[in-house]
Amino acid sequence: MTKASSIEISGVSQVYVNRKGTFAALQHIDLRIEPGEFVSIIGPSGCGKTTLLSLISGLLTPTSGSVSIMGELIKRPTPRVGYMLQHDYLFPWRTIKENVCLGLELLGRKDEASQAYVTELLAEMGLAEFADAFPHQLSGGMRQRVALVRTLATEPDILLLDEPFSALDYQTKLQLEDLIVTTLKARGKTAVLVTHDISEAIAMSDRIIVLQPNPGRVLADVTVPEPIRQAQPLHAREKEGFHELFRRLWSMFEQVERKGGGADGTP
Repeated sequence: MTKASSIEISGVSQVYVNRKGTFAALQHIDLRIEPGEFVSIIGPSGCGKTTLLSLISGLLTPTSGSVSIMGELIKRPTPRVGYMLQHDYLFPWRTIKENVCLGLELLGRKDEASQAYVTELLAEMGLAEFADAFPHQLSGGMRQRVALVRTLATEPDILLLDEPFSALDYQTKLQLEDLIVTTLKARGKTAVLVTHDISEAIAMSDRIIVLQPNPGRVLADVTVPEPIRQAQPLHAREKEGFHELFRRLWSMFEQVERKGGGADGTP
């Protein structure tokens, strides 16, 4: 019996309707992501990257086609999928541990065992001593680590990462790349990262999906070379083939621009 993919997107198109009429955000997307894979989605503004994450998470239902998680059709949000956003959205009146436990409370799963797991995660992320602190007492990088712990606390099978490093300084961003890749691989999690940063996508991923806009379609599905995949993101940038792959992906972006595939405001 064939093992189900973590994520299977079959013939998905997404159309938005507004006062100006209809707009096709995605068209005929077919994509399989296997258990434990780390896949990045890149492309120019307006190619529907965040729309694709919303479909995988169950926040949107596709206009046509289907999205399945571990062989089950997704029609609504599921705790099997965790979503880490660009902003941490920590409640300022709740302590760090209370913020982390929010998802557990909403799911009715906050018990002694889950709180012990939260304590373990906070320690693993170097946040144990800040469990009773408040968000304003933490740096931006620390707040994003809290957001990661909050996402992991409910033990999802799949993590969706929507540009989680874009507001951070470069050094903090590199540190978090390493931390997230190490943490997710150690736990065998499947991850989908949306980013505008080609270097970040190469350094963190097993595969890279390149989308082109107007409407969003798959331009390329690129496997990252093994030596780069096996290295930590910081060191992956020094591996042979990294810059060659960067130039290849960059040329794809230029190709889209030459064809007139610019930003159009698509989510």
